[in-house]
Amino acid sequence: MATQLLTAQQVQDLLDVDASTVYRMAGDGRLPAVRIGRQWRFPEEAIEELLTPRIAGSNRAWENAASATEPTISSPYQPGSEVVPAGLATAVLEAVAHGLGVTMVVTDLDGRPISEVVNPAPAISRRLDDPDFLAACTADWREFGSEAHLAPRWQPDRHGLLCAHSLVRSGPSLVAMVMAGGVAPGAPADLGAPGDLNDFDDPQAFILDADRRQVVLDTLPRIAALLSLLVVAEKPA
Repeated sequence: MATQLLTAQQVQDLLDVDASTVYRMAGDGRLPAVRIGRQWRFPEEAIEELLTPRIAGSNRAWENAASATEPTISSPYQPGSEVVPAGLATAVLEAVAHGLGVTMVVTDLDGRPISEVVNPAPAISRRLDDPDFLAACTADWREFGSEAHLAPRWQPDRHGLLCAHSLVRSGPSLVAMVMAGGVAPGAPADLGAPGDLNDFDDPQAFILDADRRQVVLDTLPRIAALLSLLVVAEKPA
């Protein structure tokens, strides 16, 4: 049976992104696509797989045990480290998180941390040893990973901080997420100078203006793409 191909408009509707994002993701390999003349076409089955990601060996029992598990965010559970090596993921984030001015972590698709949490905002840093905080973060990350859209966008977590994520691929499969967060909601004029830290509802968070937030959104897919390449390079022959 011939593979059903979708148009860019159909993919745009499925992923809930604008047309320019679809073309950009096709061009840099984040979406499986073929060029037919001057138009992009997208294999339907491959797009459907991206909308229903799975990771081998995922363990849904984590949902019930998260608040009682021994591992903490600062000492990752690393359930997906056989796909994305924890040390490699942490090293990549160390190279970019401080420059972007955000907290970053790599998780599996169930929201369980693979890497260390890099550049934690004070609101996060002072709670890294709190298992309830870990459970709440894991639940947030899992929910973000289950959403269909592939282009990163800012979303509030249950602690009132803004987060965004991009997906890491191993071949045609989605295997992990790069999370950026620890960002205060609202405009810098309301919260303080860009890049500073400010108290709002007690915790301290990174404050980014609109331009810097967009830089983070533009950079996340590149970090995910780099990890995807490194994961492939790390695979044994």
